[in-house]
Amino acid sequence: MKSERQKLVEKHRQLNQTDNVKVMSHVQREEKDSDWIRHTIMLEGIDVPFIYRRKQQYQSLKGARVNVTYYRHVEDVAGIEFETMKVVRIKRS
Repeated sequence: MKSERQKLVEKHRQLNQTDNVKVMSHVQREEKDSDWIRHTIMLEGIDVPFIYRRKQQYQSLKGARVNVTYYRHVEDVAGIEFETMKVVRIKRS
């Protein structure tokens, strides 16, 4: 039987999956003009931030091992491209 993660990745080919990776940094900030909390994590061996939003703050994931389902996102700011990873699903390993 296929897991939820496998079904997501098969249905949306642009999705990527990384398993059992260590969280090096986890920052939580309130978004301006919104009641959402923006979570930014940095993963071991990857130099691109992973970003997701939630309605409330969570326990810090720093040092934890996680499984992450995400897709690549590129923003153009003042003519410069910034790459981030937009998290669809994150779960402790």
